[in-house]
Amino acid sequence: VEIRYYSVIYDLVDDVKAAASGLLSAEIKENFIGYANIKEVFKVTGVGKVAGCLVTEGVARRSAGVRLLRDNVVIHEGTLKTLKRFKDEVPEVQSGQECGMAFENYDDIRPDDVIEIFEREEVTRTLA
Repeated sequence: VEIRYYSVIYDLVDDVKAAASGLLSAEIKENFIGYANIKEVFKVTGVGKVAGCLVTEGVARRSAGVRLLRDNVVIHEGTLKTLKRFKDEVPEVQSGQECGMAFENYDDIRPDDVIEIFEREEVTRTLA
């Protein structure tokens, strides 16, 4: 048991808040960074199905998380295996450009599906 002495009550309150804040788990916040529409689906040997996409809003990043939406219903959430522009693997694709995306461990993709691209960020919670 740890015993602490305080001469000012505000120091005690600040110390208790700091200790309690350390017990709070981090909050995961999702930031949406882009959308892409699947125009065509290609079968590529060694990779599986690749979605030929047009980035309609924001940016598509290889490192970001993705959700596959069909008729505005989420049918898959995961990560990208590949993000290509023409034949080159790229880290990101800007809005208005076409690209190829392959999902990690998922192949049920169809034309007109929508891909929602997001990044997760950990926000440390504090007591007010």
